[in-house]
Amino acid sequence: MVEIGYLVSTWLFPVLVAITLHEAAHGYVAWQLGDSTAKLQGRVTFNPLKHIDPVGTLLLPGLLILIRAPFLFGFAKPVPINFMKLRNPRRDMVWVALAGPGMNLVLALVSAFLVHFAVLAPSFLEPWVVQNLVNSILINLVLAIFNLIPLPPLDGGRVAVGLLPHPWSSLLARTERYGLLVLIGLIFIVPLIAGEVGIEFNLFVWLVGVPVEALFNLIAVVAGLR
Repeated sequence: MVEIGYLVSTWLFPVLVAITLHEAAHGYVAWQLGDSTAKLQGRVTFNPLKHIDPVGTLLLPGLLILIRAPFLFGFAKPVPINFMKLRNPRRDMVWVALAGPGMNLVLALVSAFLVHFAVLAPSFLEPWVVQNLVNSILINLVLAIFNLIPLPPLDGGRVAVGLLPHPWSSLLARTERYGLLVLIGLIFIVPLIAGEVGIEFNLFVWLVGVPVEALFNLIAVVAGLR
C-alpha cells in the first residue's frame, strides 16, 4: 500500500501540471487570436480544478498506474473554442491546436533542466523530486505526441483540417464525432483481440511510445543529463 501511495504521489503533480497548462495554452492562444470563449468561462487559468475530467484525468490514469500498465493515458476537459470567432479561422485553428502540445514540449524540457536542481532538496526528498521531474518529462511527451496524431478531435486532427486543401479537410473534419471511438478501439480493443489470436498489434507503442522514447533521449542529452 505504501509503494502504491508513493507511485501515485510521483505522478499526481506532473499529470495535473501537464494537463492544466496544456488546456490553458489552448484557451490563451484562442483568446489572443480573437476568441474569448475560454477566457469568459474561466478556462485560461492555472487552477487544475477548472480542467480536470473525473474519468479522464483521475480514474483512467489512476487505474493504469495501479495495474502497472506499460503506458499512461488520460485526458482533461476540452477547452471551449469557437473557431468562427477567430480572426482567421482556418489559419488560427492550427495555432490554437498546436498551443497545447507545444506547451507540453516546453514543460518536458524545463523539467529536464530542473533535475539538476533536485540536489537542493533535503536528501530524503531528492529521489522523490527527481522521480516527479522524470515523470513530468514522460507525461508531457506522451501528451504532446498523442495529441499530434492527425485525427479529430485530437489537436493533430485540427492541425490537419487547417492545413489540408478542400475537400480533404472537410472530410477529415466530419470524422470528429467518431474520432475518439476509433482511437479507443485501435489502442485498447484491437490489441486485445489481436493478442487472443497470437498477433502483436500495439498501435499506441508504435505511434506514441517510439517517438516519446526518441524525444526523451534527445531532451536528456540537451539538458545535460547524459
